[in-house]
Amino acid sequence: MTSKVLWVSNDRLKNQPDTMEELDYISEKSIAQATNFHRSFPQYAITPLHELNQLAKAFQVKNIWLKDESYRFGLNAFKVLGGSFAVANYLSKKLGMDIKHVNFELLASPEVKAKLGEITFITATDGNHGRGVAWAARQLGQKAVVYMPKGSAAARFDNIKAEGAAVSITELNYDDTVRLANKHAEENGWVLIQDAAWEGYKDIPAWIMQGYGTIMGEAIQQISELGEDKPTHVFLQAGVGCFAASMLGYLVTKYGENRPVAVVVEPDKAACFYKSVAAGDGNPHAVTGMMETIMAGLACGEPSTLSWDILKYYAQAFVSCPDYVTARGMRILANPLGNDPQVVSGESGAVGLGLLSMLAENKALNALKEKIGLDEHSKILIISTEGDTDAVGYQNIVWNGAYPYEAGNC
Repeated sequence: MTSKVLWVSNDRLKNQPDTMEELDYISEKSIAQATNFHRSFPQYAITPLHELNQLAKAFQVKNIWLKDESYRFGLNAFKVLGGSFAVANYLSKKLGMDIKHVNFELLASPEVKAKLGEITFITATDGNHGRGVAWAARQLGQKAVVYMPKGSAAARFDNIKAEGAAVSITELNYDDTVRLANKHAEENGWVLIQDAAWEGYKDIPAWIMQGYGTIMGEAIQQISELGEDKPTHVFLQAGVGCFAASMLGYLVTKYGENRPVAVVVEPDKAACFYKSVAAGDGNPHAVTGMMETIMAGLACGEPSTLSWDILKYYAQAFVSCPDYVTARGMRILANPLGNDPQVVSGESGAVGLGLLSMLAENKALNALKEKIGLDEHSKILIISTEGDTDAVGYQNIVWNGAYPYEAGNC
């Protein structure tokens, strides 16, 4: 039997934080520090914000804006923003310097390398995060060790290896691979760079979230340059939740109760936030097993504690999406309407657009559509977090029609 799209609304929703200090670490001011560091890289450029005007007309909404992270630093995905900023913060602290006084040129200098010596950064990844950490480590003259979960795509493995990392694929799922990386970090004196947070490990995930915030800062600036104030809705992918929480935290601190409606989207085989909110007890709940989904970058079974503390209060809805949802989004973006731009969006990048297409067309999801107030006045921001990071898988979906969608599935 084909899986259906499932959703739950948030009964714990807050209009705004009790005190803004609790989200100060991902405020507009804090994110600006990360963006200033990113700008010091020679490879930095603002990624495109595509206007999908014809698609907006077809879906009967006012605007669809799509932020295209396949252009980020030439790495085909957004993850390098978090990894590079976390590595930079760690090195800055080793130097006894404030991150606001540090740039790429300084950290990459022979003088700093001589002072710091050789440092090994280790991480667990489904692909994009590990590539970003490996790239940042190599750019700054350091080493990287990368572990990948069972079933990882060969193309993603090869991309990480090409960045000079020692990379291997385990026989474990993602969450157990994280635990293995943490164990080896402790045993070998390596530095774990992971976006999942837990008790006693929060600084580095917070730095990663700050790095991700560069995306939303750019997007809001680009929307303003189009003559618009802000989106009314934002669709945010969640694995361990740090990306979604970073984007939403920025919006909460900037706009408060006037922030956009946030919809969190996950693979149905790894829908730990959907499961946690549906449980109704205010606690995070894990999904176990191998979590087999084409959305490899979102195949994480345990919510990050930092992410949970944000998403459980400020996201309006959580949606569990079968693979056909993102496959449809990929095909829509690859085959644009009219003069809309063509976008190459990977399996973890297109699920928000895929869900939006079903909300526009499938009456079985009308209750969700009404709950989030999606109508002809809606201005929607979607972030395509990756391009075709697995080119073979991408072609199978876009060319061969793998994971087909049928209206009755919802």
